[in-house]
Amino acid sequence: METTKFYVGLDVHKDSIAIAYAQSASREAPPRFLGTTRHSLISLTKALANLGSPSELNLCYEAGPCGYGLVRALRQRGYACEVIAPSRVARHPADRVKTDRRDALLLARLHRAGELTAIRIPEPEDEAIRDLVRTRADMVGEQRRARQRLRSFLLRQGHAYTGRRWGPKHELFLSKIQFEDPAHHIVFTEYRLAVRFATERVARIEDALRQQAAAWRWLPVVKALMTLRGISFLAAVTVVAELGDLRRFPQPRELMGYLGLVPSEYSSGNTQRRGGLTKTGNTHARRILIEAAWNYRFPARIGESLQPRLEGQPQSIIDLAWKAQLRLCPRFRRLRAKGLHQNKVCAAIARELSGFIWDIARQVRPA
Repeated sequence: METTKFYVGLDVHKDSIAIAYAQSASREAPPRFLGTTRHSLISLTKALANLGSPSELNLCYEAGPCGYGLVRALRQRGYACEVIAPSRVARHPADRVKTDRRDALLLARLHRAGELTAIRIPEPEDEAIRDLVRTRADMVGEQRRARQRLRSFLLRQGHAYTGRRWGPKHELFLSKIQFEDPAHHIVFTEYRLAVRFATERVARIEDALRQQAAAWRWLPVVKALMTLRGISFLAAVTVVAELGDLRRFPQPRELMGYLGLVPSEYSSGNTQRRGGLTKTGNTHARRILIEAAWNYRFPARIGESLQPRLEGQPQSIIDLAWKAQLRLCPRFRRLRAKGLHQNKVCAAIARELSGFIWDIARQVRPA
């Protein structure tokens, strides 16, 4: 027997929350707007008390920059609350008016109809690891931009380096550069210091990530994924932190679709049109898999870097990782031999690699 009395849609902002509700007893009754309150749990629960007890309300709001603090606090107080994927909210293409009131009414109506897609709410510990992973990705981007600024400046001044950059030989090359104008020395020194600071910051974050992951409950899954070729510690942590419990995907095809690694399609009648990747879902995990797919262009083998990662793992996990190499390495070469562009080949390999990741992750239990 349904106990929900009202379906409530919340349009959440940093300063305010718009509240609308729809009666569950009458599916045809239009939703109503309750009002707008400030972004405060006390104010929100006080407004919701006018509708009924927490057991009689079913709440939802769109995911946004405010995070998951509100949904966790509401669940602790007995409210059934879900966070909705904004990209899955159906909006009429002719609707050119957008207000907080309309958004709340739309959420309440679609929530009652069961047409909303809820996202996974990570545990606070998992969210902390994910934030650390994303911080490292941001800092790697800052490091890349700092290096590019230094390279561009040296190129303008006629000091281009043709060897492998950022190694000992490159540092020796930089130390011998001289400029006639003192202003150029200042610019050069500032750029070098920026690169050094960015590099040290990335190293600090990686050390912190390894320390925090040592006590993480998903560490066994991380170590199991590291048996796959191209999946290092940082790559495995990123995949697990972004995707969470892979057992929530009943089939590997659902994981592939979630990662946006399946081709888009627009077919009608006798016409079938397929385009590039949908690129929906989690971009961080998809990027890691695309980068890992490049490693399968070489013949299948267990190299010096992969062998230590296999130690201590169950034989079933090792067999799956080797099976991935036996399938993906020849497939990479066959697709390239057909003349397919290397980026499309990597996408195809990454899609199949996600299936092996799904299979391995489902066999390992968190600590």
